[in-house]
Amino acid sequence: MVEYGLLELFLPFIAGLFTTAMIIYSARVLTSKTLPDAVLAVDALSVDLVVILAIIALYYRSPLLLIGVIPLAAWVFLLDLIIARYLLKR
Repeated sequence: MVEYGLLELFLPFIAGLFTTAMIIYSARVLTSKTLPDAVLAVDALSVDLVVILAIIALYYRSPLLLIGVIPLAAWVFLLDLIIARYLLKR
């Protein structure tokens, strides 16, 4: 069970940390010179987005907001599989 008082207290700090991390990952995607670097940054960016969406669902106490998290997590997994297969063939 989540103590909602603590969640409301730390949510701005947590959101700021994840936003900073997402900016760093976005810069890494745009400046990467190799495909594995870009894939790793996109993977980390997507995982951060999943976590932010889960935190928002906890904050609003709405499990329906988690519906978008499942396809996003599946997309990240498929992206990793497709890129790994491409890199193995190369």
